[in-house]
Amino acid sequence: MASPDQDLVPVLDKDGVRLTVDDAIATVTLTNPAKRNAQSPALWRALTEAGRQLPGSVRVVVLRAEGKSFSAGLDRQAFTPEGFDGEPSFIDLARGDDAELDATIAEYQEAFTWWRRSDIVSVAAVQGHAIGAGFQLALACDLRVVADDVQFAMRETSLGLVPDLTGTHPLVGLVGYARALEICVTGRFVTAEEAVSTGLANLAVPADQLDDAVQDLTSAVLAAPRDAVIETKALLRGAQDRTYEAQRGAERQSQARRLRDLAGLGD
Repeated sequence: MASPDQDLVPVLDKDGVRLTVDDAIATVTLTNPAKRNAQSPALWRALTEAGRQLPGSVRVVVLRAEGKSFSAGLDRQAFTPEGFDGEPSFIDLARGDDAELDATIAEYQEAFTWWRRSDIVSVAAVQGHAIGAGFQLALACDLRVVADDVQFAMRETSLGLVPDLTGTHPLVGLVGYARALEICVTGRFVTAEEAVSTGLANLAVPADQLDDAVQDLTSAVLAAPRDAVIETKALLRGAQDRTYEAQRGAERQSQARRLRDLAGLGD
């Protein structure tokens, strides 16, 4: 795929991750198509750094990937005795104590958590394979637009592991427990049609229309006032953890804030 952010000066460009900013829109691009954007701890640290470097002007973050695949998942080199240069291998990590292992996984997860910050809307543009960690990275975003050739798969269970990069919560929330369990334990592919019908994807388009579709969605998000978008996102994000009555109360409180702001009576 062509990269619409290549004419911009990168804010960050390292370890297979490039961040560019164009006023209210930031684009995070996975830039190692030769390895199908396979993931590593270095890439995860770069993703975390990208989140920390977002200017306050940014309202929408687009996550995309160069090449035919969004991300083929974890680089299998992680499971070799030598691991990655300058990194402890996963075998070495497994030999550590529980606290050390927990802290390391928590650090990896940070690359997947900031996409749901209340002050931004994140949109994943997904083509080709999005497997394992690639699937979970797409799930980390608020919205997903997919090419008609997309193939999601959660392969961790098939390898004797579990999905641990924050993907289980959004997956269950989107498709329900039974389907999420079936997707994870079978490791099967989820295609574009199923992704849209089950809520995994907001929209599926031909691959050559993916960038245009994301641009249209981004423009629509930016058309709404920023504070109202932030308030609505927080309201919807919290809905699944509230009772019906508690959500009614949250709606009243949110609307009161908006009305006061519109009337110039905010804090």
